[in-house]
Amino acid sequence: MCLILFQYRQHHKYKLIVAANRDEFYGRPAAEAHFWVDHPDLLAGRDLQQMGTWLGVTKSGRFAALTNYRDPSLPETGKISRGALVKDYLAVDSLPENFLEAIKPEDYTGFNILLGDLDNLYYYSNIQQEIIKISPGTHGLSNHLLNTPWPKVVKGKKSMESYLNDANEVDPDSLFELLRDSEQAADPHLPVSGVGLEFERILSPIFIKTPEYGTRSATVLLVDYDNNVTFAERTYEKGEFSNQQRFQFSVS
Repeated sequence: MCLILFQYRQHHKYKLIVAANRDEFYGRPAAEAHFWVDHPDLLAGRDLQQMGTWLGVTKSGRFAALTNYRDPSLPETGKISRGALVKDYLAVDSLPENFLEAIKPEDYTGFNILLGDLDNLYYYSNIQQEIIKISPGTHGLSNHLLNTPWPKVVKGKKSMESYLNDANEVDPDSLFELLRDSEQAADPHLPVSGVGLEFERILSPIFIKTPEYGTRSATVLLVDYDNNVTFAERTYEKGEFSNQQRFQFSVS
């Protein structure tokens, strides 16, 4: 997952609105969003290589989403899969703060995680190593720290806020179109994350498409103040639309 845009407790109808893109190599196998056989209350896509996930929600109202922290100097081998964090949180019944406090940051290469329940939402990065309670407003998370002003984060937050300010009823398709923006950022605005100028350009759009790597899926999550949940997903094959599905349920 390379971009998570979300608005928390600012819209008059929805306490949580999430619009997120997952970017990954096309060859890495993954399943579309579904309720898992081994965890029937858990709704998420699934990485079929490590069996974790990048974003999910449960019928009890737990939510979690993950991005990698981009730093080529960080070791990748000998570490636990970061997708296990989302899976593990959604599969247990611990308080969000307790789960985050129990994470051993050295067990994983760089990551950012958002997680919470019906009442609270938290952010944690094993680079920053600080548990942050999310405040009301519009936020963005890519492959650096929360609200780092990378071009896709700045542009995505502005577009999301502009749409939501005028939207009495939120249409997932409108947020999907926002997530389809493939315009590259101008060189002066590119971050320096250690991958070189060419790759900074390639990775700068909200929606990424290259011959071997790009946006594999997009997710829109809506949770209203009555705890009704809408979870919509679009999947892509090498940058082209493949499928769309929508799930709706009420948290009991």
